[in-house]
Amino acid sequence: MRNHVIRAAALGAAAFGAALLPAGVAAADNATPSPGATTVTTAGTSFLTATVVNPGQPVRVSASTGDYLYWSFNATAGQVNDVSITVTLPPAKSRHGGSVWAVEVFDGLRRRQACTAGAQTPMAAPDAASVTLGCTLRRVRPWAEPWSGDPLPGTYYVRLSVTTLPEEDRGLPTEVEMLIGSDGNSGSAPEDGDLKAPLVPAAKPGKVLAADAATATAEQSGEEDGGWFDGWFDGFSSRWIWTSVGGILAAVGGVVGFALTRRPRHRSVG
Repeated sequence: MRNHVIRAAALGAAAFGAALLPAGVAAADNATPSPGATTVTTAGTSFLTATVVNPGQPVRVSASTGDYLYWSFNATAGQVNDVSITVTLPPAKSRHGGSVWAVEVFDGLRRRQACTAGAQTPMAAPDAASVTLGCTLRRVRPWAEPWSGDPLPGTYYVRLSVTTLPEEDRGLPTEVEMLIGSDGNSGSAPEDGDLKAPLVPAAKPGKVLAADAATATAEQSGEEDGGWFDGWFDGFSSRWIWTSVGGILAAVGGVVGFALTRRPRHRSVG
């Protein structure tokens, strides 16, 4: 009984706080669908399996309550991206209480990015039919200091999850709609710097790239740093050279040692 009273009080406080928020902060509503864009009907379950979405491409996914859903998109310098999500909840008669949802955005280095507007963690009342989430990212910068967490060009990840949920409601079907908007107008003076390469992770994790494979082969064969013998024995590995030299020295040492320790035999007289 006490838990139900606390939960009802929390839901009431969240609803009162949402009513006090300005319209511009309630949700990121700058996203508009692109004409003729194909609707995405899938979502990933981790960063590695995130479904790629283009700004302006609508997303409509059927999921289960409690699932983690991941999408990714690319952003360039000067853009301001908006993420708008609407979750259609299961029927109120099949639910056992309210729920709290969360939308998070990460950059290519898995750093969580701050939202300047939008409801990132809204609470859905027990009788609510849907819940709306939003996140307006900061303007993407062309460069930044290594210690800063400023948004940089590259891949960004969107994660949708439910943080508070009655245990009985896990697995109930939901419908998720998402749209990512992009404002390409920089609106600021050019910055004195440029990022050398976008923050884009490996497209195929676990697969060795061609450059890395060549470096690894050179290290294993000893051709990357041959020292004094670099270039003397082209086509041969330094490992074979030192193995042969070591074998010869061991054989010579054995013969010398045997000769020094061998004593002549004396015949007995009698």
